[in-house]
Amino acid sequence: MSGTHPPLNVIVGLGKTGVAVARYLQARGERFAVTDSRVQPPGLDELKTINPQVHCLLGDISAELCSKAARIILSPGIALSHPALHQARAAGVEIIGDIELFVREARSPIVAITGSNGKSTVTALTAHLLNHAHKRALIGGNFGTPALDLLSEAKPDFYVLELSSFQLETTHSLSAAAAAVLNISEDHMDRYADITAYAEAKARIYHRAKVAVFNADDRETQRELERAKHRVAFSLLDENADYALVRINGKHWLSAHQEPFISQTALPLQGDHNAANVLAAVALCEAVGVSVEKLRDGLRSFQGLPHRCVLVREREGVRYFNDSKATNVGSALAAINGLSNVVAGKIVLIAGGDAKGQDLSPLTTVLRQHVSAMILIGKDANRLAAISPEPVTTLHADSLHQAVALASAHAQAGDVVLLSPACASLDMFKDYADRGDQFTRLVEALP
Repeated sequence: MSGTHPPLNVIVGLGKTGVAVARYLQARGERFAVTDSRVQPPGLDELKTINPQVHCLLGDISAELCSKAARIILSPGIALSHPALHQARAAGVEIIGDIELFVREARSPIVAITGSNGKSTVTALTAHLLNHAHKRALIGGNFGTPALDLLSEAKPDFYVLELSSFQLETTHSLSAAAAAVLNISEDHMDRYADITAYAEAKARIYHRAKVAVFNADDRETQRELERAKHRVAFSLLDENADYALVRINGKHWLSAHQEPFISQTALPLQGDHNAANVLAAVALCEAVGVSVEKLRDGLRSFQGLPHRCVLVREREGVRYFNDSKATNVGSALAAINGLSNVVAGKIVLIAGGDAKGQDLSPLTTVLRQHVSAMILIGKDANRLAAISPEPVTTLHADSLHQAVALASAHAQAGDVVLLSPACASLDMFKDYADRGDQFTRLVEALP
């Protein structure tokens, strides 16, 4: 054995995920190196504390290093189509992601959640409900703690993971106790050839799942359902679905198996899109053996996540909502449609940023129905103006400060001012959270 080396793991892409992979491999005594296209990738200092001698090739993804790997662990931000990875795969090198490493070792049932919009809310709500039902649930993946870091904690009753399409591309062994695709709308079109390729990546979550939870109102979530052992549906439109929004004596209730279990007005989360999120979370909990009777208190106490349709303030009869996490068209549509049922007047929408090549035209009909004015900011403001229908007043703002002032001046009692940009934030802000925080401060500062 003298002179031989253990197999080499190559971590491609550092950041939060890559650092978690390094920590996992170091704890298990496995040999690894790192390559990243960035000269100073996030997490480099932390990597050096994990293994000061680790071999790093930075500034470009090293094809030579990848070709020497026994296994490549790929960070989700890097496409499998990268030439260095294509070359390594052709040479027979295994390419997986951090979630694949996780599921190979995890010994508790996994509840897995994906979708274009709402997945962080459903992930957090599902874990919240399980914990309130006295089941210990750990949350991670694409939201919160990297999945591999969860393995260092005491074994839970359940792992609840948010998974992105990128993570699912490199995951092959997931056998979720319950898996959900919440919805599909155009996103990451700079990475996928078309929406079909994107939806197919999401559908991998159903493979080998014990129970698949799907959206009966969205056909794109129903791909590959046959890969799961059992299937249940949630719906806002079909009152006969397994989990549904129903109308009783003029009021909306959420039902499970045709039995109403909580009124929509009892939920802190506002809007029909959040009713869909609740139905999905309840379906997932019941799929892993927790009955709806044990979930009501948790539903009443869950206040939602920051920057996701959060009520900031009511001022002179106008409510201001921060939905900065709406970085794509589908998410903005969900917020506008969802709030339209709880607003007496109209919506004044603040939108704009980097549209990432999305088709913005699906917004037109909803703008016509529910929006009185649209205040536009950012790189693709003119693209949004081009799809704005004639009845909607369209104004441009040079800053978020000006946008809030214009929205406040336009809104009347009974209206809602909604920051739901339908675009990414990096053209003007550090990230969507920075955009939402600035909006919140500006609204709170209104006289």
